[in-house]
Amino acid sequence: MGLKQEKWYRPAEVAAKVAAARALAAILPRPERDIVLVGGNLGEKYEDNASVFHDYLIRERPDLDVYWMYDPSTDYVRNEGIPNAVPLGTFQNYLLFFRAAYTFHGHSLLYDIAPGIDRYVHLNKKTVITHISHGIEGFKKILILPEDRPLLRRTNYFNCASPYEKRIKQYGWGVPEEKLITTGMARFDRLKPDSPAPEVKNLLVMMTWREWLFGLSDTSFMESEYFRRTTGLLNDPAFLRLVRDRRLNVKVALHPFMKRFERFFKGFPGSEQIRFYSFDEVSIKEEVIRADMLLTDYTSVSWDFLYQNKPIIFYMFDQEEMEQHRGTYLDLDRELYGYKAKSLMEVTGLIDRITAGDNTNPYYPKSGEYFQYFDNENCRRLADRVIGPARSTEKLKIRTKTVPAES
Repeated sequence: MGLKQEKWYRPAEVAAKVAAARALAAILPRPERDIVLVGGNLGEKYEDNASVFHDYLIRERPDLDVYWMYDPSTDYVRNEGIPNAVPLGTFQNYLLFFRAAYTFHGHSLLYDIAPGIDRYVHLNKKTVITHISHGIEGFKKILILPEDRPLLRRTNYFNCASPYEKRIKQYGWGVPEEKLITTGMARFDRLKPDSPAPEVKNLLVMMTWREWLFGLSDTSFMESEYFRRTTGLLNDPAFLRLVRDRRLNVKVALHPFMKRFERFFKGFPGSEQIRFYSFDEVSIKEEVIRADMLLTDYTSVSWDFLYQNKPIIFYMFDQEEMEQHRGTYLDLDRELYGYKAKSLMEVTGLIDRITAGDNTNPYYPKSGEYFQYFDNENCRRLADRVIGPARSTEKLKIRTKTVPAES
């Protein structure tokens, strides 16, 4: 299951660029400052742990040369003014990879840092590679593809949010303990722990991706339980009545990996109070702060809501199918940290209860089991652990002139 389509000539192009980049990197003088590459979300968006950590390094570590890797078919880098951004798949991208002292990626080195590098990662023996995840693991079990195996072996460190997540990566993923570091999730540095809204008015609806839907025809997708249940909720008279009577604002967003299916949802009329947002139109890292509660199925965004003590409804209409196709690390019957619903009636009943005054997450006392740190120092801990503390006290240099980064 490839997450990106590759043109037929791409492997030969990558081979040529890698060979040239490696040769040039070998003769260039050592850079004055360590080079650090950061990437996430397949280079398609500035989100999750990778973006927060990149922003931290740019602001707080002037002793490093820090770059963000992005998909050149997107325009978010220029629109958001992201400094030191380098297009994925370019010669500069591969040259920086072979010169870098450190890389940090949220999903995969292959998609976030250097396309096609799975065939050549063994040629780079000096760069310290760290997997920081896009969020906390716990729901879907890891899906290891053939191209992932050399990358996982080559990765030096896997960051964890807590001893709980460390156990998942050690025993579920099979990562040796010496490669596991527990410094907290970078993206939680943007959040305020235990900060529920005084009243629940803004509801974020976000369902996760399902790899077994990727190969379906349009007709088969529209007949899938995923599509029928999601749209059934948004058209349910009881749900619509609650939205109207309680004056709720509902934002609906698909997981970025489900982007190809967005057009099937955009046809719904919606209303002023219920809006569907495509992957490119919404910033999830902003919405987890703006939203007062979350309605989801299995998405890792739910951890952000637990951290903030905001209510969560897990609408697990296809639990058996999820457990059969993928499996989960959490016991979905005993270990959830939010309300569980399997029917539309249960969902609307819970929304009624929450918006009537139950504005906190009753499972928040369990949060200490999943988060080791609540001090907004996760980025610093990660940088100090992998790179080491800053070696310079010079004032932060302005780097915004390289957007995208100059060769």
